[in-house]
Amino acid sequence: MTPTIAPRLRTLLLLFLAVTGALLAGAAPASAHAALTGSNPTQGSVVDKAPEQVSLTFSEQVSLNDDSLQVLDPKGGRVDAGGASDLGGDTYGLKLRPGLPDGTYTVTYQVVSADSHPVAGAFTFSIGAPSGTSVALSGQTAGGGVIGFLYGAGRYFSYAGFIVLVGGAAFVLACWQRGAGIRPLQRLVVGGWLTLTAATLALLLLRGSYVGSGKVGDIFDLNLLGEVLQTKSGAALVSRLLLLAAAALFIAVLFGAYARRDEDEREAGSTEDENPETDAESGAPEAGTAKAGVAKAEVTASQGPGAEDDSEAAHLAAEKNDLTFGLAVGGAVVAAGLAATWAMAEHASTGLQPGIAMPVDVLHLLAVATWLGGLAALVVALFRAPADTPIEASAVRRFSRLAFGSVLVLVGTGIYQSWRQLGSWSALTGTSYGRLLLVKIGLVAVIVGIAWISRRWTGRLAETAAPEAAVVVVEQRSAVRTPATVPADSRRAAQLARQQAALDSTRDKRVRDADPHRSGLRRSVLAEAGVAVVLLAVTTALTATEPGRTAEAARQATAAASQRSGPLSLKMPFDTGGEDGKGTVEVTLDPARVGGNQMHVFVLRPNGKAFDVPEVKVAFTLTAKNVGPLPVTPDRVATGHWAASGVQIPMAGQWKIAVTVRTSDIDQATVYKNAQIG
Repeated sequence: MTPTIAPRLRTLLLLFLAVTGALLAGAAPASAHAALTGSNPTQGSVVDKAPEQVSLTFSEQVSLNDDSLQVLDPKGGRVDAGGASDLGGDTYGLKLRPGLPDGTYTVTYQVVSADSHPVAGAFTFSIGAPSGTSVALSGQTAGGGVIGFLYGAGRYFSYAGFIVLVGGAAFVLACWQRGAGIRPLQRLVVGGWLTLTAATLALLLLRGSYVGSGKVGDIFDLNLLGEVLQTKSGAALVSRLLLLAAAALFIAVLFGAYARRDEDEREAGSTEDENPETDAESGAPEAGTAKAGVAKAEVTASQGPGAEDDSEAAHLAAEKNDLTFGLAVGGAVVAAGLAATWAMAEHASTGLQPGIAMPVDVLHLLAVATWLGGLAALVVALFRAPADTPIEASAVRRFSRLAFGSVLVLVGTGIYQSWRQLGSWSALTGTSYGRLLLVKIGLVAVIVGIAWISRRWTGRLAETAAPEAAVVVVEQRSAVRTPATVPADSRRAAQLARQQAALDSTRDKRVRDADPHRSGLRRSVLAEAGVAVVLLAVTTALTATEPGRTAEAARQATAAASQRSGPLSLKMPFDTGGEDGKGTVEVTLDPARVGGNQMHVFVLRPNGKAFDVPEVKVAFTLTAKNVGPLPVTPDRVATGHWAASGVQIPMAGQWKIAVTVRTSDIDQATVYKNAQIG
């Protein structure tokens, strides 16, 4: 590999990251996680008289404010009275002003789904007869425009910052502790922290405009920011900022006190190397590890003049081990907390099994960060570590094992998440979420394949560790030069300094490229990192896409509502057990859709004649959504005929209709039947 290849690849990598993130951020407005599944009046319907209210049913619970639902007359003026109300389940109502004239009215909605994504749309209905309207239905999208682009980019870079921060720190602690003192690795981890912090602040400022007006001027609206802070998403972002403050302390210790402990331990070891007589007399090994240092401390009395050095090395090793343990525990807690700020506000927090899904999502994010963030750290170590401090083959092997374990966790949690979000095999190819998931699975397979190649290069590194060390020593010796007199001219001195820096950089690259196995490892790891950038972009788009399970449920509910025509009629025989207690009850519901319905109940004797009973009661239950029973007490119209108007059905689904018929003071019976309504 020539000296100019690595910088070019890194530049292209960063450029590709930014462009991919921008493209996916621009595509985000097309995705919403709640869908309108029903309304009363329905889309395009014509009603004889003005309704008292309009109702809208969504596929999941949504958040509203005073302007989330609006009804506009043909001239664009608002005709709704007061704010929206929750009618139960996933249905919301909006009262209308009395005495509305004939014409076409427009219902607009802009709400926030339970997993924090904005949803917007509009539909029309007419009173008396359709008319012209000045209200345009186009442009009813949420999270679009410049604000949508910026918000999507912020989400992308927040994920990227989290991965680099957590994965880079895990790489230093678990794989290459000596890397704590390597400046390029320090810059990588600190850069991840800065990226995540900046992206979180940007998301907090953009959130109000993103789910609301979409105007750039609302970014710095303090009232809007106050409203955001009271939402689930705002609380998650604030929690993330607080955890990032703890992460800053962690980084300061990792690259400050911890790096100094590692340097002091190496210096203690080099001091023993300078006293070969003491080592020869004692027969003890060098204090290169904590275990060796402790062993030497136990035989201090027999070591003569070198005992003090051995004791100091053992003490430093023990301090470093304690600090490593503390950093590992503290870092794991902070990393899990950061991951939870996504789990508590997005897909995992709503839908099926949220109590299980959120911890699984945290594990999934930590596994991704450990794998891909560690991969980024390995790239930096291979390309940017000083020639006199190359990453050891043992450190690469440790990361290989860590990455393998992370992939296993990633696969296990990913299978559960896929089942939870898809729900069926058809959603894998029939929804945008499923197709993106297939792309993600393919990219993971590609990275795993490249990682297998990297493991082969790693094995060869272990076999050629000694020749590589010899090459480094030769290169370092050839670089020794006599110090030159610094010229009085500052410009000339700066020019010489730049020339010397270029020579040092060239020497370092020549040393790194001397071993063909290490060069092969760098190429394969860089390829992994390139595919990982694309994988991160696809993952970001996936989190902004409506889950397949929700999309299919909304599609089915909408299809069922559009296919139903005419009233629903159910006949059920009953027997109260008393004298003259048998008969048949018939229930009709018109139009049998979400919203208001007209209900009639006919009670007939076995011979088909009207049955005069003292009381009839009806109840509706939607077992799948834990809605109901919703009691309805109809009024007696005539012998054997009972009726009720304005019977509200809050959402579409398979409803259980229970009818209680009382034939005497003590004799009554309740009969049931299931029917699709809406």
